[in-house]
This record gives sequence, C-alpha cells and structure tokens, in this order.
Amino acid sequence: MGWWWIYVLVVALLVNTTKAGEGNVSYDGRSLIINGQRKLLFSGSIHYSRSTPQIISKLGVCMQMWPYLIAKAKEGGIDVIQTYVFWNVHEPQSGQYDFSGRYDLVKFIKEIQAQGLYVCLRIGPFIESEWNYGGFPVWLHDVPGIVYRTDNEPFKFYMQNFTTKIVNLMKSEGLYASQGGPIILSQIENEYQNVQAAFHEKGAAYVKWAAQMAVGLGTGVPWVMCKQTDAPDPVINTCNGMRCGETFGGPNSPDKPSLWTEDWTSQYQVYGGEPYIRSAEDIAFHVALFIAKNGSYVNYYMYHGGTNFGRTSSSYVITSYYDQAPLDEYGLVRQPKWGHLKELHAAVKACSATLLQGAQSNFSIGRFQQAYVFEQGKGACAAFLINYDSRRNVTVQFRNKSFELLPKSISILPDCQNIVFSTAKVNTKPNKRTVTISKMLDGKGRWKEFKEGIPNLSHTSLHSYSLLEQMTTTKDTSDYLWYTFRYFSFILINFFTIKIRKQNNENRFQPNSTCSKPVLHIESLGHVAHSYINNKFAETGHGSHETKGFNMDVPIRLNEGMNNDVSILSALVGLQDSGAYLESKYTGLKKVEIQCLGSKTYDVTNYKWGYQIGLEGEKLQIYKQENLGKVEWREIENSTNNTLTWYKVSFKPSYNIVFLHMLDCVCNFYIWSVRQTTFDAPNGDDPVALNMSSMQKGQVWVNGQSIGRYWVSFHTPAGNPSQILYHVPRSFLKPSGNLLVVLEESGGDPLQISFNTISVADIDSPNSL
Repeated sequence: MGWWWIYVLVVALLVNTTKAGEGNVSYDGRSLIINGQRKLLFSGSIHYSRSTPQIISKLGVCMQMWPYLIAKAKEGGIDVIQTYVFWNVHEPQSGQYDFSGRYDLVKFIKEIQAQGLYVCLRIGPFIESEWNYGGFPVWLHDVPGIVYRTDNEPFKFYMQNFTTKIVNLMKSEGLYASQGGPIILSQIENEYQNVQAAFHEKGAAYVKWAAQMAVGLGTGVPWVMCKQTDAPDPVINTCNGMRCGETFGGPNSPDKPSLWTEDWTSQYQVYGGEPYIRSAEDIAFHVALFIAKNGSYVNYYMYHGGTNFGRTSSSYVITSYYDQAPLDEYGLVRQPKWGHLKELHAAVKACSATLLQGAQSNFSIGRFQQAYVFEQGKGACAAFLINYDSRRNVTVQFRNKSFELLPKSISILPDCQNIVFSTAKVNTKPNKRTVTISKMLDGKGRWKEFKEGIPNLSHTSLHSYSLLEQMTTTKDTSDYLWYTFRYFSFILINFFTIKIRKQNNENRFQPNSTCSKPVLHIESLGHVAHSYINNKFAETGHGSHETKGFNMDVPIRLNEGMNNDVSILSALVGLQDSGAYLESKYTGLKKVEIQCLGSKTYDVTNYKWGYQIGLEGEKLQIYKQENLGKVEWREIENSTNNTLTWYKVSFKPSYNIVFLHMLDCVCNFYIWSVRQTTFDAPNGDDPVALNMSSMQKGQVWVNGQSIGRYWVSFHTPAGNPSQILYHVPRSFLKPSGNLLVVLEESGGDPLQISFNTISVADIDSPNSL
C-alpha cells in the first residue's frame, strides 16, 4: 500500500472524529480568544493553487492530495492552515470568475475544516508571494487612471469589489468562525509598509481606508496587516521574517496579541540562484524565542511550498516553490525539519495554559544566557532557558538546579524542573530523496518535430515607429513578443554603407557612409532575447533577478545588395511581483542600434517595427491532443541545437534505474523545442517528476496542462542548474495514452528526458543509495 493510501485512510478517520469552527473569535494583549479560550497556535502555509485537489493512481483511482498535505501538517503539530487568495486566477477577466479545479478555494477550506484545523485567509488582494504580478490580474493595468495600492479611486473600487466577492463567498458557505466555520483570521493588504513612503500622504490614507473597508465587511473575525506598524485599530499588525523574536517591535497597542504571519522556513529560489538551506535548529530557536517573548501565533511560510504551474511564477522565480519546507514540493516529509518542529510544538503545547495565563518574568542567568519564566497560581510554571553563545556549551543555575545548555539554543522546561526539548538537539534522523527513472524518452525514431517560423516585418500586422512595451502589448497572454525590422545593405569598397530611410512603409538602410563589422546592439528590460538575422539564429542574451535589464552586442552578417530581416524574440519569465507603482513598470526591448567599427552608430529604435504576439504553436495550442493535426510534424533530423521547435513522440517503458538526488539540491532545464509523446503513467503511487537536465529553456505540458517553465541553462555560481526535476502531479496523468509536449528555446536534447518517481528514505536506510 502506497503512502498516499495511508493518508486517505487517516483523512477518513479525521472527518468522522474532528470538527473545526467554535464560534466567536476575539483577542486581547496576550492571544487570540476562540470561543472564550485563549489559543497558542502553530500555523503552516499551504497554497491551494500550488498543489492539486487530488492525484490519480496507476489504477485510475482518485486519491486526495490536499487532504494528505493537511493531515501531514496536523500530524506535525500544526493548528492552522494559512493561504493567500490569488486574485488573478480567480478573476482572469474583469467580472469573470473561476473557482474550479485547483482554484476551488471553498473546497480547500472545507478540507481543512474536515480535519479539525483552523484557517487564516490572506485575501490581500495584493499578495506578492513570488506569484505573477503579485496576484493582480493583468487587465487591471488597462483601467484608465489607475495607480495600484494607494489612495486611488479606480484601484480602490476593484480592490474592494474583489475583497467583497471573497468575503461574501466565504459567508455563503458558512466558513467564518463566527458562523461555525474554520476561518479565524483574515488579512488585508500585504507588507504595505515596504512601499508606503513612495506614496507620501496617500499611502497613510490608503492604509486607513483598507482597514476600514475590511472591518466593515463584517466577517466576525479579526483582520491583520503584516509588516504594518501603523495598522489602524482594530486591525492587528503582525511580523514577517526569519527572526521575529529579535526584530518585531511588538503590537502597536497593548490590547493586541503578538502574531508572526510569516516565519520563512527557507527562501524562494530564482533561476541562477542556489537553494537557501535553513536548518531545523535555527527555525526552532527563533520560534521558541518568539513564544518566550509572549508570541502566541507562529505561521511557517511555507509549510508546503508546492509548484508554480503554468506561467504563475513571478520574475525569474523557478517552478519549484519552497522545496526546502517541512513538506517538500511533492508533499514528502523533509527530515529533520518536519520532525524537529513537531517535537517543538509538543513541548510548547505541554505548557500552553501556563504560557497564556501565567505572569511572565525574565532575567539573566549568565553572561550570554537568559531565562523567561511563566508562573501561574497553584505552582504552575514554565521556563525557556536561552544560551545566545553560538560556540560554547554553558552550565547555568536555575531554581537551585544545574542545566547544561547547548550552543545557540533554547531549552524548554514545561514544569520549570525538566528540560523536555532543546532547539539545538535534533533527535529526528535526516532523510534523502531518491529518484527512480521510470521511463526514458530516448529513441530518435519516436520523436517528431514542428519548427516555429521566424516572422519578419512583412509577416506582421501590428506596426509601430517605436519599441512597444511588452506586457502592454501581449496582455501577458504569452511570455513571448517578436520585434522585427528590415534593413538594406549595400557594399562599397569592401565596407557596408548604411542609411535609414522610410520608403514604401519599410525601413531600409541605404548608402551614406561606410560601416564595417556591423554589430546589433540591444538594450532590454525583458528577461531573455533571442536574435535572428535573415531567419538564422544569431545569439541569446538574458538578465537575472538581481540585474533586471541586460544588453546584447551581436556581430551580424549582412546579405549585400538586398533586404536583411532582423527578428528579436523577447521573452519574460514571469512579471514583477512587488514594488511601488507596479502598473508603470516597463518590460521588453528599450533600445536597438546598428554599431559600426569606430564611432558610427545608427539608432533604429524609432523606425518602423513589426510585432507578433506569442508563438504559432501557442496560438494553435498544439500542446493539446485535439490540436496536434493543425501543424505538420516531421521526423527529427538532429535532436540537439534546434531552436524554436515543437516535438512529439511515442515509446514503450524499458528502464528501471535508481539514483540518489539529495534533498538540498535543486536543478533546472532549458527547452525551446516542443515534443509530443504518448505514454503510460509510472507504476505505483509515488510522486512523478520529469528530469529535464538535457534541455535548455522552455515550457512543458502534460495532457494539455502546463507543469511550468524550465531554464536549465541558467546556472548558479557553482555551475549547476537551479532546477532539473519538474513535478508532474498524478492528477495530470491518465493510466495510459498520455501526451507530453516540450517547447525548447535554445537547443536541448529531448532524447535524454526521463520520467521519474520520487521517494524519501532515512540516510542510513538500506533502500537509499
């Protein structure tokens, strides 16, 4: 019986034995109060849109993924599931709503309720979250006069409209705690103080309006604003970060509790960036410190990160999200992080009544040591003994007893007598991720390809005498925008002579002065640019998460005495997710020149350009089975170095090879050729992933559903791809007759792609390698 089956049984038992939703929620200066009782709560972020409601086994049996993730969180000592609400997936067009599939917010919350947990609903509706455009729908950009996240009437109208839509949806399903449902907290806005100063007095006015608007919706539960020290009453200001026990200035009123809405268990990863590994000991230390300093709510961001399916990630963010969380991208337990935090939660909950009701005191017990003590009537006592010395064990005296404290540790004594947990002592064994090759997609004869055409000025219907901003032009319907122009080259005494002239609606270079060794100079505020001269690939350039824009200098070869076509494909890898004045951010090509040897330069930025939005294969949706016949597929002549190509293939499984992939290793792929294949789903119930290490950059679809972007060729400083394994949810697969389509931009080798199953085992397990 697979691990998914075990949790299906667990969920069934939980549904019959537990129930969330206890009535009124209020708060005071110590904690949230639910149904008259103070609560010390541990929360975990799980985003419904980054996982799937269910998986499908090899036998075609539907099993639940959301309930599995929630059950594992509960088993780990989590009381609350926290999630953002993703505006752009729920309202892709103004007034048109989608709450289906993995966007079924109501179903997700009811799954949480069925397992007896609470919900913190972060409506935003700006969320950041490394999510495309910070969660804003792109159509918002075209609203006349709009300025995001400030005292701007058009923005406030649409923000209030969506927030009200979500609140009313929750009310209609009876999901607020005041109705007997599981939602005990809601959030309005998100880390607004990071940008507030840019809006001057309108920023403060907007904060007050947002708070009043939210409270006025009458949810019956408290609202929070994270990282907002001036959150107006009764909204609670909360902390985000890794060390809120040290950095949080506290609630802005003595009548508000100390809440930590984002304790980062890792960091998001970008293409070209290494994974951030945060130890279980460090997380536990800072959680214990926050609790010792009267904190009563801690949320792990993320508890399960999941997958940025499709084109949902923000600029340069990889498809895998917070894979280093206690539950990894596939939902597998990451040890020792999951187990160590589970022990921490148990130790804290063993004395939660004393922590919430007792009187707190703190005092020094050494040069770098501190004690936080909570005492309640009838002898109840709990203590946190802190050793800030990161290098030495220290023996301290506390209540006439000696205690040895490990370096950089907090020891918890639920009775002030016995240490039951030390943040620096990890009892849980670490595990490893094992990757088993289920199917190799080799066999050149099985693959077929369709090559994208390279458009030139004559092929385009959209023209402008300037370089158009990319997002405004594409409306984010595609990552890609073609920029094309035409020039005429005339040879004179072994030199190219160039002049730009408008004639017959074409830009042509005519003899004017000599230009030897011409170079195409491109300045872009996009993410990637592929340049083509006369339908032949010339060069690729790209930026990074840190540098934003980039320049390219491409030596070009001209056909003498005739027209020459320059085609530049600008690609975005997600839209920016944060920052002030997000609606005015520029993407795409900014300047294009022809530079000659010496000082001669010809600026073609403001000459006639032709544009094509997206790729032909995208428009025809040839990644779907029903649309494959819309193009002509041919046998592959060369499996490598093909740019802008689509592929399809059929094969039979023949390999069963096992290799080890360490949990803290993340890799990426780069594909621009698209290949189609039909295949059987891998045996068993283990999670499935595509190994794309032979590819370059592109996108992948399984049975018409996008599993995300890949960018294997963008290496980290250590020379490794940021991600090579790409999650394929079993709910995307059928028992047989599946279709795989890969779009490769820069010449990867699809014959080396493989389907793999993912599992974990203890490091010393005989089943691990």
